[in-house]
Amino acid sequence: MTLAPEYIQYPKRRRGMDHDYYPYSNIFTRKPIAWPDGAQVAIWPVISLEYFPMIPTDTPFRALGHMQTPYPDYRHYTAREYGTRIGIYRLIDAFAGVGAKISVATNSVIAERYPELITDILSAGHEIIAHTTDMNGTISSDLAENDERALIANSLDTLERITGTRPRGWYSIARSQSFHTPRLLAEAGAEYMCDWANDELPYRFRSGDQEIVNIPLNHELSDREIINVQQQSVDSYAQQIRDAYQWLATEAQSSGGRMLPLHLTPYIMGLPYRIDAFEELVQWLADQPGAWLARGDQILDSWKTQE
Repeated sequence: MTLAPEYIQYPKRRRGMDHDYYPYSNIFTRKPIAWPDGAQVAIWPVISLEYFPMIPTDTPFRALGHMQTPYPDYRHYTAREYGTRIGIYRLIDAFAGVGAKISVATNSVIAERYPELITDILSAGHEIIAHTTDMNGTISSDLAENDERALIANSLDTLERITGTRPRGWYSIARSQSFHTPRLLAEAGAEYMCDWANDELPYRFRSGDQEIVNIPLNHELSDREIINVQQQSVDSYAQQIRDAYQWLATEAQSSGGRMLPLHLTPYIMGLPYRIDAFEELVQWLADQPGAWLARGDQILDSWKTQE
């Protein structure tokens, strides 16, 4: 039995990208970016503030870090809850120690159930990024478009109602999107997303007749990847961040400003045997003469004036 011809015909098989969202771009040939006050590296801390329902859903997929053992999974549930009770405050204190303002990617259920936590984040001058509804709110192309539209609206509308400001940024669970997500985000009023991790500077992303900016949130340097997945120590994590900063700062001298995201998880990095090394890392980063610790919306606004 032979395959039908249409089975092996791919309409976007061609030289270059296999989609029309954005063109290929070599970072070394772009117009150099100049961050405020002569900074060489924009350091973008993003804390994922997540609510894990006791019973996970596997449609379209189970979120990373979700419950794992037969229900009720109190062990993993309470380990995740540690992040909203203790870990988040330790991370915020670490950045407060150097006067840095950061981004917090927040499930909207967190804002509904723990409004005092949201008040503490906003009163410290940090930015809220929408991070869907809860950790059952995953997205892929198996999700009907209308259901995805409703999910995005629920998250953004709830956060706007509780905080008084519509989030400008969006981060999907596991950085997973459908073919509709960028367009639906732009239609819902989001200005930037963090899901495509293919660069070290923002870039414009077009989907249908809508446009949104992608600010890449590096996955390989996240605390989840280095500490939980690769089972490395917090000291190794800190050294890798220092190495990345030094390389980017050197590169920036000849090629223009760079960006170093710090993707953090409160129940991972906020533990008492890790937070001291993390605080030392934050202080080291703040002491670098070319460093700019910034929120996502600040990076977006600075980049837009120069693109």
